[in-house]
Amino acid sequence: MNSSDGVSGVLPLFHVVGFSGHRNLADPVGVAGAVGTALDTLRQEAAGEWIALSSSAAGADLIFVREALARGLGWEASLPLVEDDFARDFTPDEWKEVAALLKRAEHVEVAANAGSREEAYLSGGFEIVNRCDVLLVVWDGHPARGVGGTADVVTYARAMGRPIVIINPETKLIRRENFEHLRVRDENLEFLNAVAGQGGVAVLGARETVATFQRRMDEAATQSSPHFRRLIGMTVWLHVSATMIATAGLAFDWHWAGLPWGKLFLLLAALGVAVLVRTKRTHHQWTRCRLAAEITRSALATWGLPRMTRLFADFDWSGVEPLRRSLDVLHRRAARKVGADFDTFRQGYLRERIDDQLGYFARQEARAVPLLARLRAGFAVCTVLAIVCTLAYALQQSFQWTVPYWVAQAAFYFAPIMLPVLAAAFISLVSINDLHRRVDRYREMGIRLHAVRREIAHSQTWSGLERSISKAERVLLQEVFEWHSITSFTESH
Repeated sequence: MNSSDGVSGVLPLFHVVGFSGHRNLADPVGVAGAVGTALDTLRQEAAGEWIALSSSAAGADLIFVREALARGLGWEASLPLVEDDFARDFTPDEWKEVAALLKRAEHVEVAANAGSREEAYLSGGFEIVNRCDVLLVVWDGHPARGVGGTADVVTYARAMGRPIVIINPETKLIRRENFEHLRVRDENLEFLNAVAGQGGVAVLGARETVATFQRRMDEAATQSSPHFRRLIGMTVWLHVSATMIATAGLAFDWHWAGLPWGKLFLLLAALGVAVLVRTKRTHHQWTRCRLAAEITRSALATWGLPRMTRLFADFDWSGVEPLRRSLDVLHRRAARKVGADFDTFRQGYLRERIDDQLGYFARQEARAVPLLARLRAGFAVCTVLAIVCTLAYALQQSFQWTVPYWVAQAAFYFAPIMLPVLAAAFISLVSINDLHRRVDRYREMGIRLHAVRREIAHSQTWSGLERSISKAERVLLQEVFEWHSITSFTESH
């Protein structure tokens, strides 16, 4: 089965082997053999599919590309310069071969457009290091002869702690560095696949695989949702209730045997709720599934674009890079096979993605605004009443007014303690539910999505449409990552 297909919505794991090497080689045939051996060894050691990432400069780069393609590896070309400028480094006959190889690349991207060619090659080498899991180099061990040489790339890879396979072009010896840092598996993707892989086995196409994965992530997130804010709110009210019992006993001189037991029960219940959430880890599992569901939803929404750029490459994908890479590779491979109709795709995206999200944020705002208003009102009423009761007590003490016993106990002893506690509870619930930020964020999201909707509606080319859609998805994913950071931080406390 091709790894571009899937089993029951399970996403494949992809590894990336980057490359850098010398242009001038005394024994290109021997180097090619060593490169092939190194690639074969990597494929045997790590499960999943390996993808080659390199430039296509003369010399070692082209040897690496040929060896990778001969083994059926997908190849992503990362060029230091735009093709017309890059072609100046080749003779016309040499460029014909390079152009033919670039047509076989799964993706071609210009890594940098620096001020000089040397800087462009250096930046291109650094970008390969940033994106790879293992760096394979053909290097003689000598310092770089100019800016952007292989030695500079190796130095940077070492500084980044990247696993490196070094082939000496003279002796053909292969040695390794930092391989204790190689991740041959990804626990997060394994966890998500374990959730998504439940059910019968069926071979699916790429889009069906991703759609099945997304649906199961969404279902898992919905089912495992711990309603975290409600649970924390419950602990607040349990503590308030325990305080109320204790205060009532003191204010009204109650000495019932059940009062301390009632207070103890409420405190234990509050502790139990907190312990339950942390020990079952439902919150952590929920946030992982919800984050994966929304990232995959974004990938599905953009499915059909020619995919001229990597999926939101400028995001910080710490912890979920294998997921992003899997979605990106599956999408680009599918996009090479079947082209989408421009108008159909654009209208479908507006309707199913933008309008759907606008409706979602409008509904969320409609729920959050009244809740914020009620909690603010509760805080204000409790605060004012606490001030009134405290003022009344001060006046009674100063002028020795006579008031009924029960009024004095309730207004002078019970209320001045409980009302500030209730006010603090109301304002805590505003913070727990993150209502100020959420209301402002929902409104901001609506404004930004309306603006980008107009851009998409007036796009006339695939490149323009992709830029506008990337802007929209960046807005939506920023909200998802912000939510994930806030909820994960809250759970850790």
